Amino acid sequence: MLRKETEKALNTFAKYVIQQSRSNLTKGRKPYGSYNDTKALYNSLGYDLNVSPNSFSLSINMEDYGAFQDQGVQGKTSSAKAPKSPFKFGRGTGRKGGLTQGISKWVKRKRFQFRDKKGRFLSYDSTAFLITRSIYHKGIKPSMFFTKPFNKAFNDLPDDLLQAYALDVENFLKFATKQNR
Repeated sequence: MLRKETEKALNTFAKYVIQQSRSNLTKGRKPYGSYNDTKALYNSLGYDLNVSPNSFSLSINMEDYGAFQDQGVQGKTSSAKAPKSPFKFGRGTGRKGGLTQGISKWVKRKRFQFRDKKGRFLSYDSTAFLITRSIYHKGIKPSMFFTKPFNKAFNDLPDDLLQAYALDVENFLKFATKQNR
């Protein structure tokens, strides 16, 4: 009984963040298309709200690479694109070949090929290698597709949550006084 309005406020918060994040993914522009190429990240956005008698737990979920798209990644030799990012290529902590594999699939899916000096098309693998090398050294610019809506909603959350909790307490007191009569 004491959780109904608070749970509603947290659901509204999570739904807003996910809806705005999805909108940002769809509208976001990169040199060769949106951030929403395969819709894998878009479709993976979701949340879990666990309510127990004494606490609430809210977690927002997405594909692992969503954090890299959101925060950006510093390059091995340059951090100009994402100077404040906690992520950096070349630390040896990530999965080996993950970037190469992803870029290779993207190049083939988009049927994207560079040309050599004579005007002949390079193979997909050569094109993927050149793009991967550039990204590895220069990094990935942050999109903030998730951070911006989260921060906006989070700044409004304390007031909404306080009002919702106050309504829950008020409803509980009404219920308790009816029971004691």
